Amino acid sequence: MTDNTTVRVADLPQNRPTTFDIQPDAETLGALAQELHLKGLRKLRFKGEISTKGRHDWQLSAMLGATIVQDCVVTTDPVTTRIDEKVQRFFVSDLAEPDDPEREMEEDERVEPLGVTIHPYEIMLEALALLIPAYPRKAGAELGEAVYSQPGVEPMRDEDAKPFAGLAALKNQLKPEGDA
Repeated sequence: MTDNTTVRVADLPQNRPTTFDIQPDAETLGALAQELHLKGLRKLRFKGEISTKGRHDWQLSAMLGATIVQDCVVTTDPVTTRIDEKVQRFFVSDLAEPDDPEREMEEDERVEPLGVTIHPYEIMLEALALLIPAYPRKAGAELGEAVYSQPGVEPMRDEDAKPFAGLAALKNQLKPEGDA
């Protein structure tokens, strides 16, 4: 699907919101799933509006809905995740670029400099990519404990690595037998 949702800011009406409803076709969903390294992307919808915010700034408010399928990080079985999130972007006309490259980024990541155009399709893709679970896990899937050691050496377990458990055992060994 090509991005036919790009809107020129000069063409936006000041007195009413401009709406959009992006629902990619099956072919595009397949291509996006491959690009995002997903097993599948069943549904994707980005519906919202662009409206004025003050005299010279603009606001995009939308709902992103998607059903994605990924491999479980534990079992590699398919895991289906439903994403329903509100997405907002504020396009500010006088957003100054920092003079100092070491300066902190803007605290609100929803704020962007206002350019000549606004791209709802690109905002949809960015939001989707950021909302995909990094480590999808099937319900009830547990990683368990892997234990390795050289032959003849007792393997170290997670419990053995807890420093205060070892100190408590040492303290108990140092107590005189008459103390209770």
